[in-house]
Amino acid sequence: MHPILMGRLRPALYLAAWAGIGLLLGAMAQAVHPRTLGHLALWLVPLLLFYAFVCLSAWWVCRANPLATTRPDRLALAIVSASVQAGVVWVIVGALWGALLQHRWNLPPDRPGTMRDLLILGVSGVVLYAESMAGHYFLLTAEASRDAERRVFASQVAAREAELRALRAQLNPHFLFNSLNSISALAGAEPEAARHMCGLLGDFLRASLGLGARERVAFAEELGLAELYLAVEQVRFGERLTFQKQIGPGAAECLVPPLLIQPLIENAVKHGVADRIEGGTVRVEAQVRDGLLEILVENPRDPEAPARRGQGLGLENVRQRLAALDPRVTRVDVFREAEMFRVRLVLPATNGRENDIHGR
Repeated sequence: MHPILMGRLRPALYLAAWAGIGLLLGAMAQAVHPRTLGHLALWLVPLLLFYAFVCLSAWWVCRANPLATTRPDRLALAIVSASVQAGVVWVIVGALWGALLQHRWNLPPDRPGTMRDLLILGVSGVVLYAESMAGHYFLLTAEASRDAERRVFASQVAAREAELRALRAQLNPHFLFNSLNSISALAGAEPEAARHMCGLLGDFLRASLGLGARERVAFAEELGLAELYLAVEQVRFGERLTFQKQIGPGAAECLVPPLLIQPLIENAVKHGVADRIEGGTVRVEAQVRDGLLEILVENPRDPEAPARRGQGLGLENVRQRLAALDPRVTRVDVFREAEMFRVRLVLPATNGRENDIHGR
């Protein structure tokens, strides 16, 4: 469908533009050959409506000769030839219409006046059609620009989704490897505990696979998965590993990427609690402030413990996943103190209806 005829506003604006053109042409025709306004309107209005329809054909002429790929000389020839042809058609129709008005109703103008009217139609017809082509080229350029923006946006979304899928895929072997190491450590000395740990690990894997297949999960579900993981590790560490949580109003219902805090909990256990003889407490705090969800994961650390290989994989994964969502409103802050390690995540606070928790 022609773009000018789409909707209601564009056709109205197009007809309004031709009303202005009609006033200008009427003034010119009246200047070269005075007549009553009724006779002038009877002659000019049907011709204006006809030529307004003719000028719509410039859309297809422009599409057949795109600006980006048509040579300048060929483009100029196309514009001039199409404009002249349209002007000639308008003159012929104007002559026939004027002859009919004179024959049936003996309306002016006379022959010299008619020739002057046709001269006005011919010159203005060529100019108006050329202007119509310019306007249609502008519409085509704007349409191409919007299409390019849509394609770029679609490719960015596809790339972001692919990146998120790849980042999530990294998590499964990561936490599975850590858990199997824990079971291996117990198998020889405490086989019963190892069997119990295998059962807990099965529950954890089922839950993690269910959450990992979704785009967003409630923070309460994500926290529940973290508690399943900690239950697995508590078989190994016993009373050395404890867990605390402090969840503010509205935070549990916020939607987060699945398996978001899981690698942080793993790091807290493996690189924090496990390095201390007395163990320690993994603490999770979540609050909603100013439309943002702030999640804090902290654990004690031994400042003299040697750095382990792969310690930054989980944290970097979380950082990349949040950056892939929207780097403008997401943030990962890391605080390394003498005996404490903290990671704070900041992301938009959205609930199950994808609206801001505060209704903004």
